Amino acid sequence: MGNLKRRARRGRVLGLALKSVSIVARRLPLRAARSIGGFLGELGWLVLRRHRNRALANIAIAFPGWSGVERRATIRRMFHGVGQSLLELCWLPNLDREMLARTTEVHDAHYIDEALAGGRGTLIFTAHLGNWEWLAATVSLLGHPLTVLQRERDEPDLNRFIMEMRAQFGMRTIGRKSESSALEMFRALRRGELLAFLIDQTIRTESVKVPFFGKPALTPIGPARLAVRAGAPVMICFIERRNGKQIVRFHKPFTSSDAYEITARLTAAIEEQVRRAPDQWVWFHNRWKERPRWDVSARFTSPDLSALGNERL
Repeated sequence: MGNLKRRARRGRVLGLALKSVSIVARRLPLRAARSIGGFLGELGWLVLRRHRNRALANIAIAFPGWSGVERRATIRRMFHGVGQSLLELCWLPNLDREMLARTTEVHDAHYIDEALAGGRGTLIFTAHLGNWEWLAATVSLLGHPLTVLQRERDEPDLNRFIMEMRAQFGMRTIGRKSESSALEMFRALRRGELLAFLIDQTIRTESVKVPFFGKPALTPIGPARLAVRAGAPVMICFIERRNGKQIVRFHKPFTSSDAYEITARLTAAIEEQVRRAPDQWVWFHNRWKERPRWDVSARFTSPDLSALGNERL
């Protein structure tokens, strides 16, 4: 109980801080907001020792051949990126279609239309890479109704801030543990909409072990089961921050009747993107944490991806 109260108190402080910073940040040029975010990230690198050490331990698992210098430089850049994403989040209400064209490069958005053409809706996935909230706003501004499944935090004020920000772009948010979440997800798909998930973390839900950097990682399988049951295609997309621009890439949709295969293929695509931009993934999370209670399949077999060749998912 005491821990919940502390989290709620922390959430109120964070929510108030974000609202206060947002009032200032949305009045700044984007470049200035990012500069402030980078400074805050550097401060975090210096001060948040526990988070820094956890991130360094995790990147060592993924890149055992890297030198300590290379790992530290990557994690330091990650801190800077997290700070920039935080200030971008506060600045995000300024994003409209005109500003999107000036700040964001969008590649292969036609894959969304291809996925939705069947009329069954589409499950769209991404990871905690770059500014995923900017990515969600981009999808909405491209004219596609988006419903986001969200893990409800213990900090209601922080939840409210994020939900209100998403609502400005016409996004709907479904709480993962709400009683009506399953029904709401099916309804979104029946309406022919996009249903968005992040599946690159080990959480307390039904999961299977799939390869991630050559090691078994518990990954939620519920979204893939939903796709199979609804007969809906799945696709993945990512966002990178490069040279002052946001680079958004949509990958080709696919279908499968095997939920494990879907989960493994999506995770393989996430690994590929992390290798492409290792400083933009949030390394704080212990991706290889064991949660036996939630492990519904202990199998760890590398999926046959040979048919993909060099083709993006």
